Amino acid sequence: MMLDARSDSGPTRGRRKNSDVPCDGVPGSMPKVGRGRVLWAWLRRRRPSTSLTRRILAINLLVLAVPVGGFFFLDQYQDSLIEAEIEALRVQGEVFAGAIGAGAVLVAPGVGQRIDPRRANLMLRRLTEPTQTRARLFAGNGAMITDTQTLQSARSAVRVQALPPPEGFVPWLWARNRFESVLDWLPGQRELPVYQERVPQRATDYREATVALAGIYGAAVRRHLTGGMIISVSVPVQRYRQVVGALMLSRSSAEVERAMRAIRIDILQVFGVAFAVTILLSIYLAATIARPLRRLALAAQSVRGGSGRDVAMPDFANRSDEIGDLGRDLRAMTEGLWQRMDAIERFAADVAHEIKNPLTSLRSAVETVARIEDPAQQKKLMSIILDDVGRLDRLISDISDASRLDAELSRDPPRVVDLRLVLRALVDIQTTASGTDIILDIEPGVDLSVRAFEDRLGQVFRNIISNGTSFSPRDGKIIVAAGRRARRDGDLIMVTVDDDGPGIPEANLESIFKRFYSDRPSESPDGESQKFGTHSGLGLPISRQIVEAAGGRIWAENRRGSDAEVTGARFVVEFPAAN
Repeated sequence: MMLDARSDSGPTRGRRKNSDVPCDGVPGSMPKVGRGRVLWAWLRRRRPSTSLTRRILAINLLVLAVPVGGFFFLDQYQDSLIEAEIEALRVQGEVFAGAIGAGAVLVAPGVGQRIDPRRANLMLRRLTEPTQTRARLFAGNGAMITDTQTLQSARSAVRVQALPPPEGFVPWLWARNRFESVLDWLPGQRELPVYQERVPQRATDYREATVALAGIYGAAVRRHLTGGMIISVSVPVQRYRQVVGALMLSRSSAEVERAMRAIRIDILQVFGVAFAVTILLSIYLAATIARPLRRLALAAQSVRGGSGRDVAMPDFANRSDEIGDLGRDLRAMTEGLWQRMDAIERFAADVAHEIKNPLTSLRSAVETVARIEDPAQQKKLMSIILDDVGRLDRLISDISDASRLDAELSRDPPRVVDLRLVLRALVDIQTTASGTDIILDIEPGVDLSVRAFEDRLGQVFRNIISNGTSFSPRDGKIIVAAGRRARRDGDLIMVTVDDDGPGIPEANLESIFKRFYSDRPSESPDGESQKFGTHSGLGLPISRQIVEAAGGRIWAENRRGSDAEVTGARFVVEFPAAN
């Protein structure tokens, strides 16, 4: 039985036809195809979204799951609406029952009080007409007296029933009904008892009516087979505190369904707006994060693939966020990589050039010694060959040490080293080995701790002291001084190595730190001849590389006397203090 009928009327919407467009969007360029095929072709040509884009979208959409979850869990709101309906029916039933008890109850001799069916029927129809409520009145013995859904005629009762919707499949009506059926789904309906009507009806068919005959107010909520709920309230009909019947008022859950549908539509609207905003924000966020990262990754991949220096890192210098910092750092890293590769290429060319010279001399001497029979000349050529072999050995050793230096400095971090201990041990060793007077002058009571490479730090000062010893006369002195100098940005540890040699030409103060650079006179300060090729020219460049890797500086200058004449060379090594 249906208590109310819903009209399926409304404006009819026509369906748009698929417009034909060319595949590439240019009229006449290709045969026309359907819009769906164009969209599918466009999706296949698009680059797949990155994992970061999908994660951003998934995380943002996950937040929407919280309010959307409430779409299916509105039990408390539904219960409050049902309670309001029951309370309204109870008040309405008490008013109707009072009116029937006052105007439709007769007193029959020998029978007592009873309800007049005709008066009760007229009163209930008049009372329930504006309220759209079904009323059923039961006598004290449980028999049905009247039902407002049944029309009494002269011959028989006529039952009022809503007509079913017209047959025929209308797509938009079907879609609307399916949508409304989803919106009208109320949690917990399947747990309610099913509403059933027996013919003829009696008060005992309904628990609330049976309770009302006992003088107690009763209510029940049942599930209708066609959908929705039936809310029933029964109140006792009394006259002078005597229960003469039970009035049962029933109403469908149309109001509850409309209220639930309205709040669900509101939730859907809010969800739709939030969903659209989330998608747009996710796309914007992906455009500002994922796409720049992808551009940087593709550029880095091109650089790694050896595409040449024409590949430039994307410029995000106008961005003040982490992406801009990453772009600038990658550009600096790429430029540093190319500079390192240029340095390696120059070093390889210098190595080839330096090795080629002794090899050429060695080859010429070997070819010549085979043709000469004079023992004295052969002995002289053999000494040249031995000198060239020794020069090659020293050169290869220094080159090997220089090539390993980058890897060692990048692998081992600097440690705290006490320069006082390093200089004392080194001066003792160098004095014994060279026989030169080396004086150590260290500022007393001063902490000379620096962060440097302990093993390589001794090599730095050994190269500098050996260089000063080779240029100083036999009676000359090497003075090694160390001290601490306070500065506003932190203390500095400074070590100076002075010699009594001829000094360094002003134009070569920087050139001496270049690889394979060597400018030595043919005679020593004592007048002794010096062999060519004794020094490879890698000592000072290696020393500068070690010092700069520890955050320090090294440079050379000339010492001058009172008459501004050069009295020797000075090498200065400067480190930031460890503390």
